[in-house]
Amino acid sequence: METAISSDGTPIAYDRTGQGPAVMLVSGALGHRGFDQSMGELARRLAGHFTVFHYDRRGRGDSGDTPPYAVQRELEDLEVLLAEAGGSASLYGSSSGGNLALKAAREGLPVTKLALWEPNFLVDRSRPPLPDDYVTELEERVGDGRRGDAVEYFMTTAVGLPAEFVAPMREMPMWPGMEAVAHTLAYDGRIVDGFELPTAELEALDTPALVMAGGQTPWLLSGAQALARALPMGDFRLLEGQGHDVAADAVAPELIEFFAVAHEPARR
Repeated sequence: METAISSDGTPIAYDRTGQGPAVMLVSGALGHRGFDQSMGELARRLAGHFTVFHYDRRGRGDSGDTPPYAVQRELEDLEVLLAEAGGSASLYGSSSGGNLALKAAREGLPVTKLALWEPNFLVDRSRPPLPDDYVTELEERVGDGRRGDAVEYFMTTAVGLPAEFVAPMREMPMWPGMEAVAHTLAYDGRIVDGFELPTAELEALDTPALVMAGGQTPWLLSGAQALARALPMGDFRLLEGQGHDVAADAVAPELIEFFAVAHEPARR
């Protein structure tokens, strides 16, 4: 494990493995190096081709957390990590981590290429939008010491799982790990910003981008397709049969191809 110090003094923990062009992995909600096994496996698969940076977003795992939270602080975390990577890197973001990676590219951070797995954008009526008070509800539950309730609210309101399916999850071995980082769910809530796709703001983004989805969740599929269309250098790829927690052996070949070869015109 290595540590980089962000501009507000927060330590950000990361693993650096492999050799070659730098690739940085950005986890989604609840994910970090000690919890997200699929992202860890992806790091191992990519390390044979790239120098892979797998980091804990602030407030998770071995990274610190300096209040008050702002999305800009997470962009500053990425900025210092990009400096550690030699000044630039390609980014792979999963779920809300994809929204964060996209924000980094939009902010002008030195992102060489951008690959996103099912970023959170709602462009149709295939599901209800997030409530206006979604972030407040999460923060109130955590502030009251009801971390489990915050996780359940995220699972039912953001993920869209039925309450009767989520309730038994409280007895599963993974639940305490989710409760431990429940305070960061509000961070991701601010990052996804109501699932709104900023189409007009993407017109000037000239970073080569690969947007992927598995097709099992309609709103994530349509959002990924719309994002790829909105990006001037965007390409869409469907990995059929993959759920939101995409398997490392399914996405790794796509990333190896995309990050390793010279960019070609997007396939529409």
